[in-house]
Amino acid sequence: MKTQKFEIVSTQSNIDWVGKKVTGAHNGTIAVKEGEIVLNDGKLTGGKFIIDTGSIKILDVTDPATNAQFAGHLASDDFFSIEKYPEAILEITSVSGNHVEGNLTIKGITHPVGFDAAINVNSDVLTATGKLLIDRTKYEMKFRSGNFFKDLGDTLIYNDFELNVSVTAKAA
Repeated sequence: MKTQKFEIVSTQSNIDWVGKKVTGAHNGTIAVKEGEIVLNDGKLTGGKFIIDTGSIKILDVTDPATNAQFAGHLASDDFFSIEKYPEAILEITSVSGNHVEGNLTIKGITHPVGFDAAINVNSDVLTATGKLLIDRTKYEMKFRSGNFFKDLGDTLIYNDFELNVSVTAKAA
């Protein structure tokens, strides 16, 4: 059995996020700080990604003052508690076909996640993409959640947010 390790190239990897609310959606990016992907006989078997929560950006809010206010709110304890938890971690625990199971840790809280991934290896370069749907309330992000607050009307923020992950890694 041939084991190959690929180191994440952070400058060529990113996560696009989408958060939805009654009146629309917001989107942005967050950086993959570092990590590795492990293949055995050409098949994905493991890996770990470290996400830099302090790198979160909002792309759809163009007014600088509003964007800064929103970014500050995402950094606060209402959402990611970035000062206290500057990193989130995704660790792959098992793979079946193209379905990946893993543990996602945000704000020191770990929950299992499952998602489909597409992986391509060309010589010593690996590219991978996957889409995760995360319930933010599992990670103590309850701000304007209908599960915890009544009569929010059009200020309600949906619990699930999307992470569209795209990584490039080079053989170690």
